[in-house]
Amino acid sequence: MEPYTNFGDLKFYTFPHFSKTGLVTHGFTTRLGGKSTGPFAGLNTAFRVGDDIENVRANRALACTALGINPGHLVAGKQVHGDRIAVVGLQERGRGALSDEESLPGTDALITGTPGVPLSSYYADCVPVFLLDPVNKAVALVHAGWKGTALKIGRKTVQLMKSVFNTDPVRCLAGIGPAIGPCCYEVGMEVVETFSKAFAFWADLVRPASPGKLRLNLWEANRRVLLSAGLDDRNISVAGTCTLCHNKLFFSYRAQNGITGRMASLLMLK
Repeated sequence: MEPYTNFGDLKFYTFPHFSKTGLVTHGFTTRLGGKSTGPFAGLNTAFRVGDDIENVRANRALACTALGINPGHLVAGKQVHGDRIAVVGLQERGRGALSDEESLPGTDALITGTPGVPLSSYYADCVPVFLLDPVNKAVALVHAGWKGTALKIGRKTVQLMKSVFNTDPVRCLAGIGPAIGPCCYEVGMEVVETFSKAFAFWADLVRPASPGKLRLNLWEANRRVLLSAGLDDRNISVAGTCTLCHNKLFFSYRAQNGITGRMASLLMLK
């Protein structure tokens, strides 16, 4: 199956193994289409980046309508590059849908087992992780920048799904979406030091770059974090698409020196 789905001017990255279950509506937006202009040009879906709030609302409505999601029902967290995970349901539906102020505070991962509760999270180089328990019918979105990756937020999310929904990690499906790749992600030694303390396999994740810098593979780090949670490697799909390399298709924080829009991960149980 083609990993991209087109709806008019909009293009979404999708995971075929998620689509095949028939259990979820999901997609990772690109920057194509939308109402925003300037450095946010296209389909910016995030508040807090400097874009006009009405453009963001319009862009979210476009993306959600394309997927058959009510934009007023979105649940969002105020992402802080931490490891706080929120389990949400009908009571939280709409939190962060129309303004950032109503988002769940300090939250970088969302879990639900309730159909019709659309989860959302926002990216411009960080790693989007989609999770689906097709047996007990629960889903999660994980926002994993380098800090969240080092905190193993993906594993912690799977563990919470296991605790709350009795998810068997071996049966769980995962998708690692477009994010800055090992081709482009140069980091300083302080980041490498953090990874060396977090992961015994840290040396597998880095390659030499410019003086005093190394290139870090966040895709592989998050894949291994999910493996450590008990997922079957065959159930993990990695997009392998670098947002910096493809910054005409995706917003990239590094490509635009921090002044840019955000893509959205959208995931809802039917």
